[in-house]
Amino acid sequence: MKIVCDNKIPFLKGVLEPYAEVVYLPGAKIAKADLADADGLIVRTRTKCNKELLSGTKVKFVATATIGFDHIDANYCESNRIFWTNAAGCNSASVAQYVASAILNLAVENKFSLSEKTLGIIGVGNVGSKVAKFAKTAGMKVLLNDPPRARKEGDETSFVSLERILAESDIITLHVPLNMTGPDKTYHLADKIFFNSIAKCAWLINSSRGEVCDTMELKNILKTSRIAGAILDVWENEPEIDLDLLGLAKFATPHIAGYSTDGKANGTSMSVQSLAKFFEIKQLENWYPREVPKPENITIKTGCKGKAKEQILLEAVKFTYDVREDDRRLRASPRTFEKLREEYPLRREFKIFKITSHDLPGDCLKIFNELGFQIE
Repeated sequence: MKIVCDNKIPFLKGVLEPYAEVVYLPGAKIAKADLADADGLIVRTRTKCNKELLSGTKVKFVATATIGFDHIDANYCESNRIFWTNAAGCNSASVAQYVASAILNLAVENKFSLSEKTLGIIGVGNVGSKVAKFAKTAGMKVLLNDPPRARKEGDETSFVSLERILAESDIITLHVPLNMTGPDKTYHLADKIFFNSIAKCAWLINSSRGEVCDTMELKNILKTSRIAGAILDVWENEPEIDLDLLGLAKFATPHIAGYSTDGKANGTSMSVQSLAKFFEIKQLENWYPREVPKPENITIKTGCKGKAKEQILLEAVKFTYDVREDDRRLRASPRTFEKLREEYPLRREFKIFKITSHDLPGDCLKIFNELGFQIE
């Protein structure tokens, strides 16, 4: 058996070798010739798994170690009996951490209370649900928009229209898959009509896919006072991002919202386990990396006297992750977008960190518990 893998997938090297011939290649350079005698493929978003790549090969299994799967031609795979899978939810806590950092930075810098603000979440899957949990626990009013879920669940009370999101939200965050066509098309969901329908001077956060926002219309609205600003992790035409849009964004990052080390470990694990199940490699059916590295210091010591809730929360969250650091890195070297992703530093999620404080307010204690921090 032969498996071709993206050489930047972490924790993978050495795992499959006892059971298969394994070839590691740069994801963007994997070509049909590399797959002529391959049985399986493990990739990331930079490998377009379509007819052009897969036709005439032996490949019958494709896994992407990512939550997104718009780089996989599902119709082609299914019609040609090629099993494919993604790592659904693998980095959802990481993206929620990113959004929490962004919102708290905005709150402290602009001196507003979270309890005074409404968060509109468009797309309430694995990521959107975790963002909603953070926001509700932090005291925000939360509006949810997810037409596919609303239809499937028949629960009109839990979801609101897109129009209401745009009319009432102080912050709007996008967590939708990229659908190019169909009733739930999300390509350029945020277009001229979308932006002109924003009633409040709202902030926009996009950590889903760059193509969900129309770049030209987003630039146009940011040049006015119609919206407060944008936090962008994803871009049309990555890695060749629009430098004018970069200059207009409040926070700009190189598609790393889901790049926690935990999320990467989860994505690799889910891909390996799916491959093991498909090819009946029982020894790997429950595989997970043995050691996931930790930062040297995982203890957060905080004093809370005289501080607003938002400041207390921000100090703890930015100890784990601060969106401003990634913003600085991208602005310093926007042409190295891919390198910034490939060489992304160690980042762990809330669950491994311990908060120690002698005067932690009860409402903050509840929030930290809900977010998964350890409390001492």
